[in-house]
Parts: sequence; C-alpha cells; structure tokens
Amino acid sequence: MFPSKKSKSLWSKKNLIARISFVRVKYLFLTWLTVLVGSWVLYVQYSAYTELCRGHECKNAICDKYRRGIIDGSACSGLCDKQTLYMGRCLSTLPNNQVYTGSWGDHDGIIRCKLGEVMHYELGEEPEPRREAPVFDKPTRGTSVEKFREMVFNHLKSKLGEQANLASLVNQILSVADGNKDGRVSLPEARSMWALLQMDEVLLGLLLQDRGHTPRLLGYCGDLYMTERVPYGPLYGLSLPWPLVSWVPNGVQRTMDQWFTPSWPRKAKISMGLLELVEDIFHGTYGSFLICDVAAAHFGYTDRYELRLTNTRAVVPEEEFRRSMRALKCETDADCVYGVDCQTSCDVSGRRCREEPLQPNLAKACSTLKDYLLRGAPSALREELERQLYACMALKGNAGQMNMEHSLILNNLKALLWKQISHTKDS
Repeated sequence: MFPSKKSKSLWSKKNLIARISFVRVKYLFLTWLTVLVGSWVLYVQYSAYTELCRGHECKNAICDKYRRGIIDGSACSGLCDKQTLYMGRCLSTLPNNQVYTGSWGDHDGIIRCKLGEVMHYELGEEPEPRREAPVFDKPTRGTSVEKFREMVFNHLKSKLGEQANLASLVNQILSVADGNKDGRVSLPEARSMWALLQMDEVLLGLLLQDRGHTPRLLGYCGDLYMTERVPYGPLYGLSLPWPLVSWVPNGVQRTMDQWFTPSWPRKAKISMGLLELVEDIFHGTYGSFLICDVAAAHFGYTDRYELRLTNTRAVVPEEEFRRSMRALKCETDADCVYGVDCQTSCDVSGRRCREEPLQPNLAKACSTLKDYLLRGAPSALREELERQLYACMALKGNAGQMNMEHSLILNNLKALLWKQISHTKDS
C-alpha cells in the first residue's frame, strides 16, 4: 500500500524540522566552542602580558627609593615629580627585565628597568613573594668621592683588564653620574651609577656611544635608564608569526629576509657603519672586544642610515672572554663556545678550552653582510665585492700576521664601498 500525499507531506515537514534543529544545535555548539577558545586565548594573552609588563611596579619601586633619598639621577625628577617621563608600549620579553618605549620632553627612547623575579606557583597554592630588586646599598654612607672613584676604577679594571685610558673613562662615568650637573656626585647619584655599572650592557653602551655605535644614554634613575630610540630595526629580516616559522625552509627565509631592505647605496652606508664598529673595537681605546652574536636582530639604523648596535649584550670584552674560556673544561671544540658566535678550540690533553678565538669579528660581520650587500649590488662591482667578502669570511683568529691581514681586508672593503657611495646623497 502506497503512502498518501498527506503522509508524505507530514514526513517531509518533520524531516525538515529535524534538520533545522540539528543545524541550530551544530551552530550553537560551534559558537559556544569559539567563545570558549577565544576566552581562553584572551586569558592566556592577558596573563602573559600582566606577568611580562610590570612597568608600574618598576616605576613605583624606583620612585619610592628616590623619595626616601636612597637613589637619584638625571631622570628621577621627570619620572617621579614632574611626570614628564612616560612609559609607552611594553616590549618586555622577560618579567624581571622591563623594556618600554618612552617619551621624555622632546626625546623618544627606550626605557629599561630591572625588577625582582616573578615566582611561579600551582593553582590552589599561596603565591610566593617576589624576589627583591637591587637594594642600592653601595657605596655606603660616608664613602668619599675619591673612594667611589677607586671603586669604579677597580670595577672597570676587572671587566676590561689593564688599560692605559681607564682613568679618563672613570672621569667620563663620574660626569654622567652627576645627574643634576652641580659639579659633584652625591651619594644617591653614586648608588644609581654603581647599580648601572653592574649591567654589562650599560657599561659597554657608555664605552661605544662616543663613536656613535650605540644609542645615547638620555637619563637614569637607580637602575632604570633611558636610551635614544633607533627608528629602524632589525638590520634586515622579516619576523614571521610563530606558527609559520617551522614551515618555512631556511633558504626561503633567508631570501625573504633580503626583500625588506633599503636601496643598495643605503645598505652600503649601513654596512660601512658595521665595518667601522668592528674597526673601533679591535684594539680600541679601552681594549679589544668580541661580538659574540652578530645576528641582524641586534642592529638597527637611523633616519640617516647610520648603524646602531641595539643590543650591547652581544659584545664582550676580550679579557672577560679569555677568562671564561680558561675556566671551561672540554672534551671537544664544541664545548668551547661563548654566546652564539664566539668559539675557541679544545686542548684535549689538558681538557681545557684555549683562549684564542677561532674567528675574528670581521669574518663574522662579513658573513652577516654577504647576502645583504650582494643582493642588488651594481653589476660592475658585484664580482670584486663577492671576492672580498669571501676573503674576509675566511679570516681565522689564530692565523699568522692576523692583525696585518685583518687591517688590509677591512680597508679594502671600506674603500670599495666608499668609492660607490661617496658621490651619492646617501654618503
């Protein structure tokens, strides 16, 4: 017996209602799932932000010590009294190392500040207290300016070794320590400067800023300090979102890195800046330094295409490097690594690392500049430029007469680049 038309119509209507109900439930579930996942992502992002970005804590801690007369410095009044020094966008990547964009009067810069570490805890447990930030207990009350001068001299000597010009460097540092420019260094100002000198990146920044290689120190208060902002960075490269990093082959990534760079004459001028940095820290005024991470991310450039070293932690005094290597035990050469790019060989018989670096700064700089300079280079120049860059990359730290070879290759490269840009407006 065949079903009637009325039965068919009723069955179709029920089927349609059931299908609509299923679609509604499906979309309701997907909406709920989207809201749940979105809320979780927002919570994770907010938790990460509140842990990483603690600028208000940093300011409160510094200003509390300033108002109690423990510390003082050129930026203290603007930060704590006049409110003319502002913290802007958070750039921190570590909770105890706060980094913010900043504004102080007519100056735009980068503000850095040390904080006690955040202690992690499991859900349901009482949070542990934060580790205390520096207490600024040196120099102690009653310390004379001459005694403080001696403290600074000995600290520099321990970092840089015996150098003929240490006394003039001490004078330069005491001049910076005189934050209010009244002709004397007060105890609170001395405490701030002493805290800053414990951070290698600040010390190296002061050493290199006179030659224009690092951003200038604009002001400080305690161990909070502000340097001028470098408008363009990194030197080259494209920061891919983290899900894509593992999917893009290294060769493709290197090619993409070179797409986002200035015109070739401007790249040549920026490259000259890196070569001059290498020249100035090779047996420089205050000894020799090694660049132990020559990644493009540690360099930037100004509106006038002048290179700036934006991360001075990548640079280490050669004296400190050799001391670290002497203390390092090894089985193979792979055990004798300092930072990313500094390596020595292993003395297998004594199971100790040798002191002599295997590769000089210039060879590492040329490796960084090779693709950067060759892409877009004038055809008449390219073959000679490539030859010189490869000769530069072949330099060894322990080669005979290395100083002479180093100087010759460096001067040839600078002359080749200068010849190409000296007649342009970018020079």
